Amino acid sequence: MPLDALTAISGLRVGHWTDRRAATGCTVVLCEVGAVAAVDVRGGAPGTRETDLLRPGNLVERVHAVLLSGGSAFGLDAAAGVMRYLEEEGVGFPTPGGLVPIVVGAVLYDLSVGRSDVRPDAAAGYAACRAAKGGRISQGSVGAGSGATVGKALGMERALKGGIGTVAERVADDVVVGALVAVNCFGEVVDPDSGRILAGPRDEKGGFLSTLDILRRRPASALSGGFTNSTIGVVATNARLSREQAYRLAVMAHAGLARTIRPAHTPVDGDVFFSLATGAAEGPVDLITLGALTARAVERAIVRAVAEARGLADVPSSGEWQR
Repeated sequence: MPLDALTAISGLRVGHWTDRRAATGCTVVLCEVGAVAAVDVRGGAPGTRETDLLRPGNLVERVHAVLLSGGSAFGLDAAAGVMRYLEEEGVGFPTPGGLVPIVVGAVLYDLSVGRSDVRPDAAAGYAACRAAKGGRISQGSVGAGSGATVGKALGMERALKGGIGTVAERVADDVVVGALVAVNCFGEVVDPDSGRILAGPRDEKGGFLSTLDILRRRPASALSGGFTNSTIGVVATNARLSREQAYRLAVMAHAGLARTIRPAHTPVDGDVFFSLATGAAEGPVDLITLGALTARAVERAIVRAVAEARGLADVPSSGEWQR
């Protein structure tokens, strides 16, 4: 059976660092041989690293790792550990002073659950790299998904666990596109085909309330106060893409987010997608098909993230709430 994960793309490895007691963690995607990369930031509250470097026309086109981390802005410290690991492995962009690893990343806000004084740091980033592997990888309440929550229109006391999920889509015999998404949204997660709520604000009967109905009844400013969220992820392909084509892939990834998270790209969500293209498959690229299946991969990864999540820090998962 074909591998249904981002690691179906040869050359990519994924590693998690998880602190279940503190309900936080980080996830690293390693591509030591380098991959053409781009980014698209859509949310109103992003926390990112090295995104300017990924603009078309800038000097460096290939990155060696992507960090997805909890801990809000504090979690960006984990990138130092990723840099150290790659330097020890002899991986980086050549400069007169030596190799400089190119590590991009984004963070999500999970300080409202678990312990707010424990955040991923350099040691956590290094440990995630040491744990990185190909093949099947853990999903749900691990890594960057450890403290992720969803459905917060009525506050954290009615929220459910989010998580991290990954899938792969086959575009052709030798072309694969995959997605890895940490889901930590203000809104609810819905089935993209039926619109049915899969994880949303909890009612008092073991079901879900509609975020849109809640927003109709109460001012949004009263609902969103202080809650910072973010759904962050990586989409990747083994197709050979230019920087501009990789950027289009990141843009189209957000269509999958918008079909599964309602509402999406709000002022309190720092939604970010990075795209990677390893170029191992050298055939011609149909960017329309590739982008469409990228969006589908994101849909499936988001659904899988909440389906695989388990309750943590007194926040139940969707499956646990509905039992």
